[in-house]
Amino acid sequence: MLMSLNNTNKPSTPAASMASIASWLEAEPLTGAQWMDRLIEVVISCDLMSDVLAFSKHQGLLLTGLTNQQVIRTAEVAGMLGIVFVRGKRPSQPVLDLAEEYSLPVLFTNLSMFEASGRLYSRGLRGYCSFQGGEDS
Repeated sequence: MLMSLNNTNKPSTPAASMASIASWLEAEPLTGAQWMDRLIEVVISCDLMSDVLAFSKHQGLLLTGLTNQQVIRTAEVAGMLGIVFVRGKRPSQPVLDLAEEYSLPVLFTNLSMFEASGRLYSRGLRGYCSFQGGEDS
């Protein structure tokens, strides 16, 4: 379900719950069932964790094919609200344990990063990279 968030400082922004995103991406929740109501406004699709740190917007969703603990640590530092592991890459239990420790919901999908990004874009979610000065189009 896509919603519009609205506060007095900015125009309405489309947002979707982690549960809706899981459905759209045919994704399996691996951690954080209790956090599936989190609302996601922006998405970053990236395998370079340095780019996530440099260019992402807080309160977003990270799509990645990397499955190591550094992804979880990067998502925590960058203020991500959740992670989707794409391309059928399932993280190990220590990675999932760290995600639980940081209160990060983790989803797993067999979709490619391109397909997953496209599905989210087609439902109104947008990417954001600060080097572009705003919303991806």
